[in-house]
Amino acid sequence: MPIGVTNRFADRCTAPIKARLEALITREWQRRAALAFALLPLSWIFGALAAARRASFALGWRERVHLGVPVIIVGNLTVGGTGKTPTVIALVDALRAAGFTPGVVSRGYGARLATPRAVTAVSHPEEAGDEPVLIARRTGAPVWVCPDRVAAGKALVAAHHDVDVVVSDDGLQHYGLARDVELVVFDQRLAGNGFLLPAGPLREPLSRARDATLVNDPFNRALPPWPDTFALTLTPGDAWHLADPTLRRPLAQFAGERLLAAAGIGSPERFFATLRAAGLAPETRALPDHYAFRDDPFAQTQADVILITEKDAVKLRDWRDARIWVVPVEAALPGHLIALVVEKLRGRTPA
Repeated sequence: MPIGVTNRFADRCTAPIKARLEALITREWQRRAALAFALLPLSWIFGALAAARRASFALGWRERVHLGVPVIIVGNLTVGGTGKTPTVIALVDALRAAGFTPGVVSRGYGARLATPRAVTAVSHPEEAGDEPVLIARRTGAPVWVCPDRVAAGKALVAAHHDVDVVVSDDGLQHYGLARDVELVVFDQRLAGNGFLLPAGPLREPLSRARDATLVNDPFNRALPPWPDTFALTLTPGDAWHLADPTLRRPLAQFAGERLLAAAGIGSPERFFATLRAAGLAPETRALPDHYAFRDDPFAQTQADVILITEKDAVKLRDWRDARIWVVPVEAALPGHLIALVVEKLRGRTPA
């Protein structure tokens, strides 16, 4: 069987199972039930290993590499997507408005990379990762990807001498890259049950120091009582047509049609909640995060309109399903947060 056919068959068979498994784990990580307590001993081991690794960098036993320009990390303490990519896009725009020339580094999730690679608006997601391609499209900033963030950062500043600040999309736990500002993003799930992996969703303790915390909650609940915590607001824009991006429609115009909302992001419910807040009542379909779309999950769908995220849209550029519309979101960063970041950057003298 040809490899492409094999991949599509595997996607079709495993995607529903993977989505259900992710939903199950997410639900269990939100509560302190029997499974979480049974996994606590493994969490203690994970926590001890993570603490030892952090200490090895803090004590100078392992090297932290400085890029010669300030570095901002936009990361998370929990597993899964929390809204980091819209935050990075908004941060790049805010830095430009403040007079900086930012560049972006990212892992390039799913891409097979051994060395750093530049990403452009026309890069293929399988070669560069879906999120870096989206960032390049939306910002026009230099974007470089590599699992080794230090290598990506070095390649970026070597290729773009005008870049005077590097924003890292994720990489909070990539301690080999020295950083000047750490921003941690949570979504409506916050810290879940508060346990470390695998009993809970935390990669590091909630008490871990950072410069600021952003909470992306489409339900607009009260912020948790953590220091330097800000609300991250994601506002949907007019939807654009996948086959003809010049066509635009306000979300309100889709009311009354048979709608399917589908999302292959870390928390699909965030996308669905955004659409409901706009007055829509779609059928929903949660796909696994970074879903590759090697097979058409909409082939049997009877909906008149299919609403998807921009992150999913970058993987569908060759599709011609006239029902698909893409819903962009804009992150609004609080002015106090931008001022905090700019103050820290201007207080540092680049090497």
